[in-house]
Amino acid sequence: MLNPELKLRKDIFDDKNESQPIRAGFGIGLVEAGRKNEKVVGLCADLVESTKMEGFSKEFPKRFFEIGVAEQNLASVASGMAAMGKIPFISSYAMFSPGRNWEQIRTTICYNDVPVKIAGSHAGVSVGPDGGTHQAIEDLAIMRVIPNMIVISPCDAIEAKKATLLAAENGKPTYIRLAREATPLITTEETPFEIGKAYRVYESKNKKTVAIIATGALVFNATRVAKRCEEEGIGVIVVNLPTVKPLDKETILNVAKEYRAIVTVEEHQISCGMGSAISEFLVQNFPVPIEFIGVNDVFGQSGKPQQLIEHYGMGENSIYNAVHKVITRKHV
Repeated sequence: MLNPELKLRKDIFDDKNESQPIRAGFGIGLVEAGRKNEKVVGLCADLVESTKMEGFSKEFPKRFFEIGVAEQNLASVASGMAAMGKIPFISSYAMFSPGRNWEQIRTTICYNDVPVKIAGSHAGVSVGPDGGTHQAIEDLAIMRVIPNMIVISPCDAIEAKKATLLAAENGKPTYIRLAREATPLITTEETPFEIGKAYRVYESKNKKTVAIIATGALVFNATRVAKRCEEEGIGVIVVNLPTVKPLDKETILNVAKEYRAIVTVEEHQISCGMGSAISEFLVQNFPVPIEFIGVNDVFGQSGKPQQLIEHYGMGENSIYNAVHKVITRKHV
């Protein structure tokens, strides 16, 4: 059943549940952050509408800076503004920021530990027809490896808004990963959210068998699979892990000890992503069988978003099969 303490939406399992683009939550949160703190500024790489910075640019025109198609400058200018006391939010497609300007993010932002916030929009294969060149499926890997960087992957638009507001206050370099397509809403305004915390979204009453740890838009798929498994008598928990770095080690360790088998789910390369971060931690503390759901060492391609999710093995059936596979490994 859904965790009542989280005050989640009750229509998660409905066929026509409400959906919003995760990037839209960022846009709303950025405007609210700007209203709360005049030090918040926005910088964009000629993608104001696509990244949902348009609202901020209109409400705070003197605090918005269009850098143009120059992502390295985008990061470097923001680092200078942060050093002078501003709280810059920079946005572009994730393939270009942090993809194209990774060195500037590393050296001018993280090396100096200044509070620039990087909003990477259009992440994952669900970008769809834009194709493999525009589908950032390596961004969690390249961002979580940098010292001082916080990495957030919201599960829906409401969580993205909350992450944006908290990022404006945390005083640290922060990456917020955003999906393009409309994604089913899971959380509500009353759902708790803290950077660095994981949340038990769904937990069946059956004997504890498998833990599904998911991040980003695929938390929805994972939750639907858990309900399906519960109906078959399999005890499954779904953990929403919106903060990829720093990990909520306490929750992950407790879940591993309780369920002793894990499936990780992310719209990202399996290598070096969220699942890798979990396995790196558990192999030193409490090793358990793990199955990984994600893109398996290939590039994306053009197609409809849901078709691509299915094609690359991240759909509900793939998660369901991984649950059964890890159960087999668990009992070998």
